[in-house]
Amino acid sequence: MKPPRVARPRTLPAVKAGWRQAAGGQAFRAGHGAEWIAAAWLIVKGYRILGFRLKAPGAEIDILAQKGSTLAVVEVKRRRTTDEAQMALSAGQRERLRLAGERLLRQRPGLTGLRLRLDMVTLASGRFPRHRRGL
Repeated sequence: MKPPRVARPRTLPAVKAGWRQAAGGQAFRAGHGAEWIAAAWLIVKGYRILGFRLKAPGAEIDILAQKGSTLAVVEVKRRRTTDEAQMALSAGQRERLRLAGERLLRQRPGLTGLRLRLDMVTLASGRFPRHRRGL
């Protein structure tokens, strides 16, 4: 006869504090809204939006856009001031985005022949979006 089975105590998943969860949700919504504003700005400038929030190993491409023979990997930053937004993109993040863009070019045959460029759209309160090309 087998000994009775003893249930292991269950461990509950860690629960975030209510304020932290609310802040994270607000940041997510604000970031998502900023990406839509940036996409609209790029469309007005003649770009065709090919994708949003594309996952790649080590990076997430906020917006993938094309204009002519240029494929732009666009990072969107929203901060209090334009200067803060521009400073928010580190050299390491820039390199990861460049590598993600190159990988994307290799994996998608429809993008063959396009020239890759890393761009940034910065958003600040009370200002029009600012598009910086070729970082």
